[in-house]
Amino acid sequence: MAVARSRSSYTTVILTAAAALAMLLKMGIAKRPQKSSKRPRAPRIRVPNSERALFSIDAARFVGVLQRLSLTGGSAVLSKGPIPQGTLGDVALNTVFGRVDAKIEFLQTGADGVPLAQAFRFIAMDDTSSERFIAAAKQMEEAGFSDAAEEEPAGLAGAHRLNRLLDSVRRLAATLVAAKSAARN
Repeated sequence: MAVARSRSSYTTVILTAAAALAMLLKMGIAKRPQKSSKRPRAPRIRVPNSERALFSIDAARFVGVLQRLSLTGGSAVLSKGPIPQGTLGDVALNTVFGRVDAKIEFLQTGADGVPLAQAFRFIAMDDTSSERFIAAAKQMEEAGFSDAAEEEPAGLAGAHRLNRLLDSVRRLAATLVAAKSAARN
């Protein structure tokens, strides 16, 4: 014999199940899946030797000294000065694996604690450029230019610290040259 249930009895069953779940959650027996509020940051790579890249917005082209790069973007000191946040443009940079072209969005200034450095993120990159960029980033990371923490043998720690200090001085000099150039214009 079939028993017909009313709409109110279904509502009562659903509410009872919801109350039981709420009670289990409160007691800590059932746990909500924890969503991370932040995605892990892509390792950032300090760009050695004051490497330059060609930036362009519409028809205007200008040079920037790369400060840091990651698989998602980077930062540079731009010869043109700050670009409004959200502006879309292009970047072309040369790597040991060939030229890399990408569409970018300019982000905030003051990136990496350098007042004149402007952050950017990659929006699009063709397959060839992507392969070249990933290979170059991997090579720079293996050469010790990554910000990712790694353990060093005790004997090499001093040499790496000295190289990082020299790299910082070179970046500071590039920043000052770019600022002086921008002040002249």
